[in-house]
Amino acid sequence: MRHVQGRARRTGAALAAALTWATLLAGCSSGGSGLLGLDGAPGRPPAAEDVIHVTPGDDSKAVRPDQRLRIEVPDGRLQKVTVVRSQDAQDSPVPGHIGDDGRTWQPDEDRLALAATYTVDVVARDADGRRAARHTTFTTLVPGRRFIGYVTPENRAVVGTGMIVSLGFSRPITDRAAVERAVRVSAQPPVEIRPHWFGDSRLDFRPEQYWKPGTEVTVDLNLRDVQGAPGVYGLQDKTFAFTVGRSQISVVDAVRHTMRVRRDGRLLATVPITAGAPENPTYNGKMVVMAMLAVTRMNGRTVGFGGEYDIPDVPHAMKLTDSGTFVHGNYWSPDAPGHVNVSHGCVGLRDVKGGSSATPAGWFFDRSLVGDVIDVVGSTEKTVAPDNGLGGWNMTWEEWKAGSAVK
Repeated sequence: MRHVQGRARRTGAALAAALTWATLLAGCSSGGSGLLGLDGAPGRPPAAEDVIHVTPGDDSKAVRPDQRLRIEVPDGRLQKVTVVRSQDAQDSPVPGHIGDDGRTWQPDEDRLALAATYTVDVVARDADGRRAARHTTFTTLVPGRRFIGYVTPENRAVVGTGMIVSLGFSRPITDRAAVERAVRVSAQPPVEIRPHWFGDSRLDFRPEQYWKPGTEVTVDLNLRDVQGAPGVYGLQDKTFAFTVGRSQISVVDAVRHTMRVRRDGRLLATVPITAGAPENPTYNGKMVVMAMLAVTRMNGRTVGFGGEYDIPDVPHAMKLTDSGTFVHGNYWSPDAPGHVNVSHGCVGLRDVKGGSSATPAGWFFDRSLVGDVIDVVGSTEKTVAPDNGLGGWNMTWEEWKAGSAVK
């Protein structure tokens, strides 16, 4: 009997203990103050999305680049934020910072990248000190149309002091200010450089005066994902650089049929030339050598002259304007240079068929660079338009600066 009574006592004690835990559990369920949350804080662990707010929302698609990434804990503090951008098969961390109040995080970048997946991992504590973690992803817009900028001069070129940095865009730009802000042209030694728009597809940069010899110029294109027109976004994130060589400025006198060539201010030579005939005079004004061709074909039909000429082997040709003005060798009118103007608007120097360095044309070609200045005076024609080639030096500095889209 004593043995049976002892078992009964133990059974009764176990039942009482079980009832006690059941009562505690029931009390915790109804009152919410008996259980301990994560890290010992009272109450149930909060839902992560209630504690941590992420914009754009989880699994958002086609997010526009101007939508801001923002992470916020309205009641609590952020502990750790990690954001990774996956683009072009590469993962890159997105730098950012937590605000002074500890409740918000924003990226250091102004814009989201296009055609990218963003992965966001956040750890935070709510107002009661309970810990929460959230993992979200979203993808950005994949644009159907892109634009790029074609840069003049070429990367790593050595150019004359009259070179103008010119960007031609593959698509018309309507948001010129956004594109202009995304392009930076800098120089060493430093000099003020300003932009000027010619229409909706061309943006040029230059200093107030010709570059100083030896200047190193850098062109940073930060165009990737910049919206240049509705639905049209930039593609490039690239840097170009070039060096300014010696100064060479040549003055063509259409009345005297001469060209005075000055190197670093010193007269190298006075060369006989033939300019545009009275019915087709050469443009007045400052023009810049845009390209140099040892030999090229010149056909009047390509520049609006009909079939008046077609010369397949023009030697020592240096392009000055988009409309077809060149300095070039002339072997078909050997007596004209120095005496009479017979060309269709070009500047001709004496040469031989096939070209020769021993001729005035060959001598000048061998001593020239892209970016050298040719200044024509005394012609009866108007001054060359600033957007005809690199003619921007014919504008005053005030006129030039007025062409910026950023006011």
